[in-house]
Amino acid sequence: MLLFPTTTDRTGDAARPAITIDGESIGRDQLYAASAAVAAQVAERVDRTSPVAIHATPSIRTVIGFLGCLQAGVPAVPVPPDAGPRERQHILTDSGARLWLGDRLDDLSDSLPTLVVDPTATGTPPHEPDPDSTALIMYTSGTTGAPKGALIPRRALAAQVDGLARAWQWTPEDVLVQGLPLFHVHGLVLGLVAPLRIGGSLIHTGRPRPELYAAAAAAGGSMFFGVPTVWSRIAAAPDACRALSAARLLVSGSSGLPPTVFRDVRQLAGQGPVERYGMTETLITLAARVDHERRAGWVGEPISGVQARILDEQGNPVPGDGETIGDLQVRGATIFDGYLNRPEATAASFTDDGWFRTGDVAAKDGQNQHRIVGRATMDLIKSGGYRVGAGEIEAVLLDYPGIDEAAVVGVPDPDLGQRIVAYVVGDRVDENDVINWVATQLSVHKRPREIRRTEQLPRNAMGKIQKTLLQ
Repeated sequence: MLLFPTTTDRTGDAARPAITIDGESIGRDQLYAASAAVAAQVAERVDRTSPVAIHATPSIRTVIGFLGCLQAGVPAVPVPPDAGPRERQHILTDSGARLWLGDRLDDLSDSLPTLVVDPTATGTPPHEPDPDSTALIMYTSGTTGAPKGALIPRRALAAQVDGLARAWQWTPEDVLVQGLPLFHVHGLVLGLVAPLRIGGSLIHTGRPRPELYAAAAAAGGSMFFGVPTVWSRIAAAPDACRALSAARLLVSGSSGLPPTVFRDVRQLAGQGPVERYGMTETLITLAARVDHERRAGWVGEPISGVQARILDEQGNPVPGDGETIGDLQVRGATIFDGYLNRPEATAASFTDDGWFRTGDVAAKDGQNQHRIVGRATMDLIKSGGYRVGAGEIEAVLLDYPGIDEAAVVGVPDPDLGQRIVAYVVGDRVDENDVINWVATQLSVHKRPREIRRTEQLPRNAMGKIQKTLLQ
């Protein structure tokens, strides 16, 4: 099956724009024609195995460039627009990107050519690429080191969308509203690929502000996506939250939704958000169904084509009592093909019998509904809907003059979920300067919100920092 429909039998209102981003709109025919023009230009410059980097700003040009890469059958590499030079250089070098789509940046290598997207250009879509080909190389932070590139095949995108369409009864008549980044799975795959494949429309608000979501509701939005931070802010803006009362479905993901936020949204909007679970390597694997009871903290059951299991420390399945926890593992149609040029990391992420180790701890009840308890490790921080690796921040902090040691942790935060806090050892440390330093080297959302100076970091007998004592 084609990744995107080419006829009107799977599309909604033909007069409705396919995509609106920050007030700029484009129709379906022009969107695909402009994407086809990009595909032709990409095919002239690189072969189908050569990754193409996309400056993933929230814009119509980014959407056209991304769809152009999908049409050309080349791996697209979304690059965060707020990435600092170090992070951007790592992504470009590690991925082996051969072309840059977007405005030229001063720190880009002269050897990397640039293609500026023209939304008015037209072309003819090429033949449908191989479903097993790599569609995306998404960079994801782990607990240590620099981000790794996850290879996401084209077939996984299709399986993801089709599974969620069934779970949420998503149709071509739906208008999705979201303001999430286009360099993460949530905003790019769920929030862009899905409405286009299903045949519906997307209103991207540019930023996920409560007043913008309310305005989109007045414009006909029927589905709304947000991370817990977004829903927390919407719940704190009663008029905006009430404006969502006409929506068919509210969805929360990327980290657990606080029960108080679920309660407040339900009281004001007339419904609580459904929750779902996934990660870059797996896309979305668990989702609460639209027609089932909604419970805060519960992320539902596996979508079509996906299986999940929870094992205890002895490798045995845990009982479905809703309380007994274990390691969550998944397998199925949405799983990635591995980490780019990291065979050892890829092998370590799978069990001997082919299940992906999520690294999350979970429980399930007798109806196969799942509840995520937390990370099996302490070094993966979920802040404002982003997954942030502590080791990446620590490496940058150690480059700051005057810092001798550093440890980064996530502490509970009612707005962000977790707030990034850095403990540092050093004599010449200015909190604001350190925070700004990190923001210039990495994505802005990875900066510590707080710097705490300490005389020494707690360590065990082996010299390992004991972060539990810091938290």
